[in-house]
Amino acid sequence: MYRSTFKRSNDSTRILVTAIMGIAFGFFVGISISSVHLRKISLLSSPVGNSFDVPVAESEIDRFSAEVERSPAVIDDSSGTKNLEVLGSIKLPKIFVASNPRGAESLPPGIVVSESDFYLRRLWGEPSEDLKKKPKYLVTFTVGLEQRHNINAAVKKFSDDFAILLFHYDGRTSEWDQFEWSKKAIHVSARKQTKWWYAKRFLHPDIVSAYEYIFIWDEDLGVEHFNADKYIHLVKKYGLEISQPGLEPNKGLTWEMTKRRGDKEVHMVTEEKPGWCSDPHLPPCAAFVEIMAPVFSREAWRCVWHMIQNDLVHGWGLDFALRRCVEPAHEKIGVIDSQWIVHQVIPSLGSQGESEKGKKPWDSVRARCKSEWAQFQVRLTNSDKAYLEGLKRNGKS
Repeated sequence: MYRSTFKRSNDSTRILVTAIMGIAFGFFVGISISSVHLRKISLLSSPVGNSFDVPVAESEIDRFSAEVERSPAVIDDSSGTKNLEVLGSIKLPKIFVASNPRGAESLPPGIVVSESDFYLRRLWGEPSEDLKKKPKYLVTFTVGLEQRHNINAAVKKFSDDFAILLFHYDGRTSEWDQFEWSKKAIHVSARKQTKWWYAKRFLHPDIVSAYEYIFIWDEDLGVEHFNADKYIHLVKKYGLEISQPGLEPNKGLTWEMTKRRGDKEVHMVTEEKPGWCSDPHLPPCAAFVEIMAPVFSREAWRCVWHMIQNDLVHGWGLDFALRRCVEPAHEKIGVIDSQWIVHQVIPSLGSQGESEKGKKPWDSVRARCKSEWAQFQVRLTNSDKAYLEGLKRNGKS
């Protein structure tokens, strides 16, 4: 009888303990489910959820919310940040935004970044804290190492409002680190290429859109009498979209238009040799700067970039066509006289050429320059003709 009573007592104890454990387990499961549910709701109102805000039907929104609800929850990792588990399993609503850039029509507009810049970024920290100061202007030089001291002197004329970009035609980039500023500059290297080849490939308008003005300069320019900040001030003062510094009149001068005038801040017109200008508002008497040291506004460069040909790399003839990108050209293109430079006429890129048909390297390069000028003019003339004939066919003449 004692053993029977003791056995019943043990059975009752086990049942009671089991019941208590079951209740406790159910309580903790309930709390966990509630926590997961709340975190799923927070997912819909988080920045990640907002990235799906698109104009769709209410039923689509409900269906999309249901997909998110069925997806795995947000998980806290050891660092305290929140990660999404298998977000790719969520079914997205159909998106087509015709106003997006070509190729990006399937993206919600809020995620599209169609422009870029040359700002250097850190590999750590918050992205919003990467830049202490954003340069407002971009300066490019096409360089060889032999001209490093000349370029070093030129770079010192530009404040920290200017980003520096070097295009290296000789393939030597690491040696430039002897200059402290070079460690913060952008370096692009492709052997035996010209600055217009680089400009076409690396200065797309959407890449340089962060900069108000773009300097596209040669390496053989003396800058003793030049100050970049004062130059920009005058460009803005006179509303110039395309400009260049005045040239020292006693050296390296080809056109009267680019000759520095000692009695002016800026000039937009000049007088050339008799018969050279059929119209005083046309090149080379107006609406004209040379291609050795041009400065473009962001808006003007967007047009000029499209006019640069892929295969005509020297840019000869381009200076006579720049007027097509601003209106009125004889008021928007000018020379800054009070900030002037010296063209040193160093044929450094010519030495990168090769002899052809018995000509010296520089002679072969110059022959191609002249040939490209003629080809560019033919293409431009034929394009004008085709456009005008198209207007006539459509009855719009």
